[in-house]
Amino acid sequence: MPIDAIAPMHVREYMDIRGQAAKVRANREKALLSHIFNKAREWGYTALQNPCQGVKGFKEVGRSRYITDAEFDQVKAQAHFTVIDAMDLALLTGQRPADVLKLKRTDIRDGALWIVQNKTGQRLGIEVTGELAAVIARIVERPRQAISAWLIQDENGQPLTQFALRSRFDKARTLAKVNFQFRDIRAKAATDTGDLAHSQTLLGHKNREMTEHYVKSRVGDRVKPLR
Repeated sequence: MPIDAIAPMHVREYMDIRGQAAKVRANREKALLSHIFNKAREWGYTALQNPCQGVKGFKEVGRSRYITDAEFDQVKAQAHFTVIDAMDLALLTGQRPADVLKLKRTDIRDGALWIVQNKTGQRLGIEVTGELAAVIARIVERPRQAISAWLIQDENGQPLTQFALRSRFDKARTLAKVNFQFRDIRAKAATDTGDLAHSQTLLGHKNREMTEHYVKSRVGDRVKPLR
């Protein structure tokens, strides 16, 4: 379709069709189209108004899934060792899946695991103590045919890709008959600290309100009874 022929009605039609199966993805794809069209305007490919303007997206509801310890362990019991490593690191560090997968041995220095978050650029040094130290020691000491720089790697030293993580995690989740997403582990980490200040620092949130919403949406407010 020529760029000058794209009208809001076409965006709406696309949204309605795509939204039948994936409303959130439809919203993201409309945002991408809007960004592309704005760039086209900047570069002189068109002088028309952005056709995405005024086209309403679908309402999105934030996730409220809290993973219990039992559910977490059930999935780990069915998972490939690379997924177990990723799950443990995600829980103990509170980081997003992409940030967990990119961790390298060289990121461990001066007694801390140093992370630069992909999404925000936030720099964070997580002390390598307690359970985190034990998990990292288990990963580093595991026998392999080949060894690479990545913390999460298979027997041949190959890093675990996001596609492989999702595929292997989904398989373990199905076998365990437990329904949660890998990204929910970050929320579990925030909730299980029991300390909002700790959670805010661990997750790299810029403000306390973001952390409070993250935690309360999963466990709710704790209040005393009337009497």
